[in-house]
Amino acid sequence: MKTAVHQIPEGHVGVYWRGGMLLQRITTPGIHVRLPLIDTFEAIQTTMQTDKVMDILCGTKGGVTIVFDKIEVVNRLKRDHVYETIRDYGVHYDRTWIYDKIHHEINQFCSSHTLEEVYISKFDQVDERIKDALQADCDRYAPGIEIIAVRVTKPSIPDSVSANYVAMEVERTKALVALERQRVMEREAEAERVKALAQAQRSAETSAIRMQQLLAEQEAARRQAAIEDAMFLDRQRALADAEHYRRALTNNTKIFFGDRLPSLLLDTRAALRGAFVDFASAQRQS
Repeated sequence: MKTAVHQIPEGHVGVYWRGGMLLQRITTPGIHVRLPLIDTFEAIQTTMQTDKVMDILCGTKGGVTIVFDKIEVVNRLKRDHVYETIRDYGVHYDRTWIYDKIHHEINQFCSSHTLEEVYISKFDQVDERIKDALQADCDRYAPGIEIIAVRVTKPSIPDSVSANYVAMEVERTKALVALERQRVMEREAEAERVKALAQAQRSAETSAIRMQQLLAEQEAARRQAAIEDAMFLDRQRALADAEHYRRALTNNTKIFFGDRLPSLLLDTRAALRGAFVDFASAQRQS
């Protein structure tokens, strides 16, 4: 009875063989019973697990051999696909679709790219390419395997090549620093230009305002002078008219004797009154 009772840990399912034949029986975590000496079992993990593939050699397009020290593949076997996956590829299904496949995909990638691409410019694409390639084959041949993530470490390259890349990186850093310094200087120059332009614009606006004030003052002075000239002319015209009336009356004065004297006086008074009325009216109009 001791060999008949067994335990399946959490995150796993139990898979059984009877006389070497895989049974369709799949058990959940917990205590279970099997036929001793006839049935064998394995606990198959169905939660996320990380497979580590070490020391992968590959040759680049230019013939340089490099080594990927470690590639980690996070994967999971779906519970409802456990039976057919174990039936087709065995308990160590991950060796077929992860370990061996990683070597193949890394060599494919390296052989079609230069060392510079693998090591620098396209290194950030390696993990996604490997993940997509693994998942594509799993979807086609082993749909129960889910590739969640791939983590690739920087490959090791020959020391001579590494020294060259270090020198290149130093030069590239210097170039970036110089470029950034130039950009800072350009931004500062642009700021100074904008500042000078704003100051010039303010000076121009101030000058325009002062010019407008000066023109307004000159126009007001001109109008004031015109008004004073007009008033002076009106006063002179009124005085001239009065003098003209006075002389006219003086030139028209005659001496009369006899009974007609009172009527002539009355006519003279009427004429004077009319002259002064015209003079007063002219003054009011001015």
